[in-house]
Amino acid sequence: MKRITDIPTLPSRPADSHKGTFGRVLVVGGSTGFSGAPALAGKAALRSGAGLVRVAVPAGVQPVVAALDPCYTTIALTEDKNGQIDETSAHILKHAADNDVVAFGPGAGTGRGVQAALLTLLGVNELVLVIDADGLNVLAGLKGPGNWLRHKKANVVLTPHPGEMKRLWAGLFRSSLPHDRTDQAVRLAQHTQCVVVLKGAGTVVTDGERVYVNTTGNPGMATAGAGDVLTGVIAALCGQGLSPFDASVLGVYTHGRAGDFAAESIGPISLIATDLIDHLKIAFQKP
Repeated sequence: MKRITDIPTLPSRPADSHKGTFGRVLVVGGSTGFSGAPALAGKAALRSGAGLVRVAVPAGVQPVVAALDPCYTTIALTEDKNGQIDETSAHILKHAADNDVVAFGPGAGTGRGVQAALLTLLGVNELVLVIDADGLNVLAGLKGPGNWLRHKKANVVLTPHPGEMKRLWAGLFRSSLPHDRTDQAVRLAQHTQCVVVLKGAGTVVTDGERVYVNTTGNPGMATAGAGDVLTGVIAALCGQGLSPFDASVLGVYTHGRAGDFAAESIGPISLIATDLIDHLKIAFQKP
């Protein structure tokens, strides 16, 4: 197993570039009561250099999400009685092909429509797909022969926290979850052929052959929405041409650096997820 210590960098921006040069990111998520999660991911993707960001959410929360930032566009999806994406949300498929990367899951819920949308996106050949939050919970619930892996054609990044890792593991393996976090992440990456970002103190990033253990970040980042921000950062870096593994390494490192700058500025106790977004600009300037 190759241990990675060098942090990838983004290429220089050409003078004749335009917004399409720096990646088109689609964030899919949101539900009634959970409008902030996809908005955080979208705002983080913008602050991380994505040229164009779209946020696709159920129609009932679309006005709220649109009002949270004028710099991304929004797509209103049909919804079920619980305010989640329903099974007729074909807009996701229509717009997925127009993007370089799709981030799926923040605030989405786990209803039948969410499951159907995620399985469809998993089946899009060569799509770069970052799965977080309820997207991971949907995958964990798809047990049995073949589970969700039989649908997988996309290039996938999985971003579980320890609880989500435990649920994913139970759906895929008969063995118990190893105690060692690196072992957990490597085995999941090898089994699923995905890049795995196992979040927590010393976040582990691996593609099953290479491993990076993060050294940035602080306890103030243990706050609601921090994971949604990371999802947006990784998606934006994928959209700018980095491989899913390199984007995940740089994303985790920069997300942690933003948290460190935020903690220095306002202290770890008062740190919230929007502070991470506000400090991304410094983290990218001072890697």
